[in-house]
Amino acid sequence: MIPTAEAADAHRHLYRALSSLTDAEVGAPTKLPGWTRGHVLAHVTDAGRALADLVEQALLGVLIPLYDPATHDRDAIIEATAGRTAAEHRSALREHSERLEAAWARVTDWDQAVNYRDGKLSSTVFARWREVWIHAVDLDAATPDDWPGEFCEHAVGFLKERLPDDAIVTGPPRALAAWLSGRDSGSGLTGDLPELGPWPGGRPRNRDAR
Repeated sequence: MIPTAEAADAHRHLYRALSSLTDAEVGAPTKLPGWTRGHVLAHVTDAGRALADLVEQALLGVLIPLYDPATHDRDAIIEATAGRTAAEHRSALREHSERLEAAWARVTDWDQAVNYRDGKLSSTVFARWREVWIHAVDLDAATPDDWPGEFCEHAVGFLKERLPDDAIVTGPPRALAAWLSGRDSGSGLTGDLPELGPWPGGRPRNRDAR
């Protein structure tokens, strides 16, 4: 299953949750080091833009990186747009998320090549699904209790690479997903909880939820 509808549902949850966000709340700190809600929103929004670019270009037979340092400095874009008003954040988030959904709707072969993760277009859907739900927690727009069951199962499968080879940790998928994603201290789990390794598929980043 390619969860395009489920990723779109995550977008809609975020739209609803942010509908009453104020400008003051945009500037409030989050648990992510050095990031306000505005930084998180800027990251999620620009990731939507980058994924939309990636999919649109792939449909034209062109392979591009998710972030081309020659044209898009990820960190600089986040810093430059974090201070948007709440209304501007909502508008930009919806614009790029809907553009990404429209690009997905044109895909006929989810195994088509992209220069991203496992090299298949399908990876863009799973990445966006994870990013929106996990960062919704950082935005106080959701808790892990809001995560759909099928999302929790997927997140555990993706994030289990963060565990050391000799670690044995058990518990419900929701609790495992919340802990493995760094959004819970491990309540509801059994076993000696080890220090988690880097996010799969990239260098360690405290802020990375892709």
